[in-house]
Amino acid sequence: MRRLIRPVLTALSIACAAASFVSLSTDRALAQQAGGQQLKQMALTQKQIDGVVAAEPEIEALTSKMQPNAKPDPKMLAQIDALAKKNGFATTDEYYTAMDNISLVFGGIDPTSKKYVGSEAVIKSQIAEVTADKKMSPKDKKEALDQLNQALKEPEPAVQNKGNIDLVVKNFDKLTPIMNGAQQ
Repeated sequence: MRRLIRPVLTALSIACAAASFVSLSTDRALAQQAGGQQLKQMALTQKQIDGVVAAEPEIEALTSKMQPNAKPDPKMLAQIDALAKKNGFATTDEYYTAMDNISLVFGGIDPTSKKYVGSEAVIKSQIAEVTADKKMSPKDKKEALDQLNQALKEPEPAVQNKGNIDLVVKNFDKLTPIMNGAQQ
């Protein structure tokens, strides 16, 4: 029984990871198009990584209650701002900028080797895994491959602050639950 469950869970986790990665890339691309803004890259600190790890579960709990395309509730925005400040950020924008910079690096880390290889290499690896998976349904496989191929067409910007790579890799295990939740 265990032999059957493990491949199915692996296939599902690959599909979910692919969908999450594409969702994050698409959300960032849409936000950049809507606001005309590009990702503001910054040099991360250990304090910021720790602040994101501490704040993200609570901020995610609040933002998950927000209705899409609805005007944000000022009380909820104040709560999010208070959480960001409580965890060492001057503003909510600084928190989200740190989170974006972590996401940029995190998306390029090979989860097996825990080494930074770049988002394109990670996506190509996921494509190979999905393609080789014999247990995944054809419909799920096609959907995952479509999403991964779309992600390849929307390249992430290069990481400008190379120190961020070492810092995020060092904190990979601590960031994994946070980033997987944020990417869904």
